[in-house]
Amino acid sequence: MSEYTKLNGIKALAEPERPREKMLNLSKSALTDAELIAILIGSGTKNQNAVELARDILSSVNHNLIELAKLTINDLMKFNGIGYAKAITIVSALELGNRRRGAEAVNKAKITASRDAFEYFHSKVADLMHEAFWILTLNRANKIIRSYCVSEGGIGGTVVDSRIVFKHAIEDQASGLILCHNHPSGNIKPSEQDKQITRKLSQAGVLMEIPILDHLIIGENTYYSFADEGIL
Repeated sequence: MSEYTKLNGIKALAEPERPREKMLNLSKSALTDAELIAILIGSGTKNQNAVELARDILSSVNHNLIELAKLTINDLMKFNGIGYAKAITIVSALELGNRRRGAEAVNKAKITASRDAFEYFHSKVADLMHEAFWILTLNRANKIIRSYCVSEGGIGGTVVDSRIVFKHAIEDQASGLILCHNHPSGNIKPSEQDKQITRKLSQAGVLMEIPILDHLIIGENTYYSFADEGIL
């Protein structure tokens, strides 16, 4: 008699506990992070079902979704059972989540405090492994006109050309600017270079009559505001 193979996939779970059925019968909020990822990857391996594989992936980042979003396609493919298609699906879903957060900030349109600017920029820079410098152009009512990435650099810093910054501001007929860059290390304390860039652009803004309203340094889920600290 041939050996009986034990069912080891999602179908081995009781129907109410299967991720898709659970979402249909309850709600999306009833699912764990692992179950949501399991829906994305669809299937596991011979020895693990999709939920177990998803738990392994989450365990590798201490169940931190911010860290999960930093994983690359190649990082994900190191897990047995995750190929290009599944890795791309996970990365795409996480990027949609980032863009949704950015879209919510855009819908607010008006920047009234540093927190508004942080919510706008967070999805653009928080997960980057290198520094990027962005500007936000505002009209007289502090409503968003556009945002631009004006420089990208290495892990330790980036160079900003004031001519490019104010070229965008003039073209947009902006009445004010907000600056933002990230620190991949997560340490939001401004460096001397950060302070010098802020002073340089602030002085140029006075001459151009396009004031720099704030400069944010963003870490993983926090920020430093030059305006809040009284430096601008």
